[in-house]
Amino acid sequence: MTAGGTGRMVEEPKAAADYLQATRDVSFDDLLVANHSDATACPLPRKADSVKTARDVTRSTLSDWGLSELSDDAALVVSELVTNAVRYALCPATQVETTPITLMLLHRAPHVLLAVADPSNEVPTRKEPDFISENGRGLYIVETYSRCWGWDRLNRGGKAVWALFSGTQPATRA
Repeated sequence: MTAGGTGRMVEEPKAAADYLQATRDVSFDDLLVANHSDATACPLPRKADSVKTARDVTRSTLSDWGLSELSDDAALVVSELVTNAVRYALCPATQVETTPITLMLLHRAPHVLLAVADPSNEVPTRKEPDFISENGRGLYIVETYSRCWGWDRLNRGGKAVWALFSGTQPATRA
């Protein structure tokens, strides 16, 4: 694990459940198929308008959980994760239709873990942001606005890129 900005990134795949002991009993694979009262999973098509849907679901879910104070930061982060999934999750054409991008939110007080699963096995890599370019800042934003972020391989194939938030201590801005 390396420190950078205000968040920390897990450079090697490491289960978010191992990183955040409170979620040890639930994996991303479980969240994709089960119904938990403290979790939401929302399949999204690989289309640009999925970013707005993901923001809306995130804001609504956080409001339902009484965590509206996290809405702005979480909506920004989920926008970046879904944009990356739509833009970069390359897979065979047969999988595109059958394996959607999935937004997942898990609440284990005082933490919220949000993740975006996609069928790509490509490892997310944070690059130094080029503030003049129109892209390339996504994971920098994720790192800046969340406590930490990382990714997990899924048993079904693909990965879940996740970001951790705390309902009691907002992330420090750079």
